Amino acid sequence: MSSILKTIFALPLRGLTWLGDQGTRAVAAIAFIALALPPLGALLRPYVTEAILCLLCISFMRVDLVALYGHLRRPALIASATVWTTIGVPVIIGLLAHVTGFDRSSPGLFLALMLQGMASPMMAAPALAALMGLDATLPLVTLVTATALVPFTASLFASLFLGGMLSISPLALGAKLLGILAVSLIGATAIRWIFGAAAIQRHKRPIDGFNILILLVFASAVMGDVAHDFVADPLFTIGVALLAFAVYFTLLAVTTLLFRRAGTERAFAIGLMVSQRNLGLMLAATAGALPATTWLYFALTQFPIHLAPYLLTPIARRLTARADTSAAADAGGELEARP
Repeated sequence: MSSILKTIFALPLRGLTWLGDQGTRAVAAIAFIALALPPLGALLRPYVTEAILCLLCISFMRVDLVALYGHLRRPALIASATVWTTIGVPVIIGLLAHVTGFDRSSPGLFLALMLQGMASPMMAAPALAALMGLDATLPLVTLVTATALVPFTASLFASLFLGGMLSISPLALGAKLLGILAVSLIGATAIRWIFGAAAIQRHKRPIDGFNILILLVFASAVMGDVAHDFVADPLFTIGVALLAFAVYFTLLAVTTLLFRRAGTERAFAIGLMVSQRNLGLMLAATAGALPATTWLYFALTQFPIHLAPYLLTPIARRLTARADTSAAADAGGELEARP
C-alpha cells in the first residue's frame, strides 16, 4: 500500500519539481498563458482571495528566521527601504496625481495607481530576486517590515487621497488587510511547526513549482478580460499597458538610484522588491469591487511583473558577479596588508 501511495505522489512531485526548475521562464510564461485563455480566467476569478492567501502563506512559511534576525541587528537600511516603499511611494504618486489633475481626469487609473502605491511589495519578490541570482535576504526582511505596516499606512493614505472612491472605508480596508496577513501568517507558522524548516528547505524546488501554479491562478483570474478589452478599445488598452510598464521601471530605476550607496547589487534587489507591488492583496481587501479601468490596469501590470525578472536576469547576474569580484579583491587586499 505504501509503495502505491509513493507512486501516486511521485509523478505530481516530479512535475512540480520540473516546473520549479524553470525559474523566471515559467514566471514570464504565466502572463501569456493567462492572456491566451480567457475562459480559464472566468473559471478562476472566484478564487482570487484564496490564491492570494496561499501565496502569502508560502512566502511567510519560507522566511529564514536566522537571516531575518541578523538583518534586524543592522536596521538603518531596512528602515529606510521600508519608509520608502510604504510612505515615500504612495505620497509621491498621490501628490503628483493631485498637482497634474490626473486624479480628476482619470479617476479609475488614479485609483489603480494609488492602490498600487499603497500596497506592500509582492510576497514573491524575494523568491524572484533569488531566481535572478540576487541576494534575497534584504528584500525579504524589508518585505516583512513593510507588510506589517501596510494595514495602517494603506488606511491612512486611503483617507488622505481616495475619499469616497473605494467601496469600503479606509478603516475597514486596514482591518481587512490586517486580517488577511494574520491568517496567512498563522497558516505558515502551523506548516513550519508541523513539517519543520528543514523539510521545507529540502522540498524547495516542488514548492517553487506549486508557487508558480498559484501565480497562474491569480494572473488568469485578473487577466481574464484583457483580450476583450483590447478588441473593444485597442489604443486605450495599449496606453494602459505602457503606463504599467512605465510605472514598474520608474520605481525600479528611482529606487536603485536612491539606494546605490548600499551597493549596486543590493540597490537593484531593493528596486525589484519596490517595483513588484502586491496588487492582489488590495484586490482581496476590496473584494474586487473596483471600476473596470482599475481592473484593466491591475491586469496589465502582470506583464511587467512576470516579464521583468526574465528580461533583467542578465543584468542581475552581471551585478552579482561584479559584487563577488569586488568582495574577493577586498579580501585579497586585507590578506596582503597583514604582516
